[in-house]
Amino acid sequence: MKNNNIKLMQGNEAVVEGAIAAGMRFYGGYPITPSTEIAEGSAQKLPRVGGKFIQMEDEIGGMAATIGAALTGVKAMTATSGPGFSLKQENIGYAAMAEIPCVIVNVQRHGPSTGLPTSPSQGDVMQAKWGTHGDHPVIALAPSSVKEAFDITVRAFNLAEKYRTPVILLMDEIVGHMREGIRIPDASELEIVDRKKPAGNGEDYLAYKVAEGESVPPMAGFGDGYRYHVTGLVHDESGFPVNSNAVADKLCTRLMTKIEDNIDDIVTYEELYMEDAEIVVVSYGGTARSAKSAVKKAREKGLKVGMFRPITIWPFPEKQVKEFAQKAKGIIVAELNYGQLVLEVERVVKGSSDIFHIGKVDGDIITPDEILSKIEEVI
Repeated sequence: MKNNNIKLMQGNEAVVEGAIAAGMRFYGGYPITPSTEIAEGSAQKLPRVGGKFIQMEDEIGGMAATIGAALTGVKAMTATSGPGFSLKQENIGYAAMAEIPCVIVNVQRHGPSTGLPTSPSQGDVMQAKWGTHGDHPVIALAPSSVKEAFDITVRAFNLAEKYRTPVILLMDEIVGHMREGIRIPDASELEIVDRKKPAGNGEDYLAYKVAEGESVPPMAGFGDGYRYHVTGLVHDESGFPVNSNAVADKLCTRLMTKIEDNIDDIVTYEELYMEDAEIVVVSYGGTARSAKSAVKKAREKGLKVGMFRPITIWPFPEKQVKEFAQKAKGIIVAELNYGQLVLEVERVVKGSSDIFHIGKVDGDIITPDEILSKIEEVI
């Protein structure tokens, strides 16, 4: 160990620690349950490292301020939940089109509308993928522990910077408000990725020109001596809008393929007892904690059950799901919604294995015993 910096903290608090460790120096947002501790922690800690915190008038302004800060070369983050995530969607689409790296934390709560503000849910999974309009790149990550809230926040910033795209940290209230002891890594233990900056002088700079064999253009910050235009419209390499079908096709295709072509770098997951599993429980975020406990209890009873936990929710880990679906007799998807990620599992599996779903929309967690009962029912 490099240090003994062990702390008891909430998942939301760990997000702030991870963001600052990753280099976040700007937070723009608006308080909303159950993510408010992220705003509070950022307001307290950012000034200590030379960063800036601003509470905007609403969630739309919070997302806009985050985009503006990122354009100056600063690593920027915002956090929200429920209705606030809905309000951010138009500007998330703008960030995707203009290739502006930033991190959006969504601590999911019960809905729709204002729902049960203090109760957990995983009802924003499809919104994270399809919430803004048009075909657009999406990276969404889901931690299931306080330690992962720290680690995956660092990874979210790294992916945002590397691929010049907004990254969604798809938390849930379970993880956000859970308290666990974690060791905060020393800075020397962390891999930190910064955006690639342009070489040469400002006169030759084209903000969206991609080098041969690459898919992500270098990014100059406003104030660095480079002049360029930023728009949500289809634009050419200079950043200025153009009304061209050919340019639109090239640009929008590149936005998608810069993610699709790097799936192996982006997708992460956890497997447990998968070597001989006849039944596989698929779960993520806070619900995966119940799933892991249920799978261990099933193993104690001699049942051949394994667990697959996608950490990267989007892009969905299709290759891995296809692989275990060829061997498993049944797949159980446990999630705190009426049925969202199960649709992706069904799409990928295409009938090669039976699929069952456990979902809740009452604001309560799914317990290990409920998942164990479903396992025994399926077997």
